[in-house]
Amino acid sequence: MYKKIMVPVDLRHTDKMDKAVATAADLSTHYKAPVQMVAVTSTAPSSVAHNPKEFEAKLGEYAAAQGAKHGIAIGSHAITSPDPTIDLDDKLGREAHDIGADLIVMASHVPGFAEHLFSSNAGYLASHTDISVFVVR
Repeated sequence: MYKKIMVPVDLRHTDKMDKAVATAADLSTHYKAPVQMVAVTSTAPSSVAHNPKEFEAKLGEYAAAQGAKHGIAIGSHAITSPDPTIDLDDKLGREAHDIGADLIVMASHVPGFAEHLFSSNAGYLASHTDISVFVVR
C-alpha cells in the first residue's frame, strides 16, 4: 500500500519522536517501504549544530541509531534554508514529493493556545499536500 515513508525530524526534540519513529518503523516493516528522515536546518549556527554539514551528520547518526533500534534501514536528508521557521512547511512538502514519499509520519505536540491562532506543521502538511499524513501524538 505504501511505497516510501518520510519522517520529518526536529533534532532539538528527539526525545519526543519515539512514538512517531516506532509507528513509521512498524508501517515500514508491514509494507516493506523504506523510511527517510528529513530535517530542515538554518545556514546559521544553532543549538543543534554549528553548520549544515554537522547538522546533516547528526541527523544521519540519529537515523542510523533509530534504524538499529527498530531493525530497519532508515535514510536521512538534511535541507538547508536561510529561515527554517518560514520555509519549514513548504520545504517538507516539496521534499516529500522529491523523494517519492506517499506517506508522511510525523510527531505532533499537544495543542495549546497558539494552535488556535496558527496551524501546526503537521496540520499544515495534512491540509496542503496530496500525500497522506499520519500525525502521531
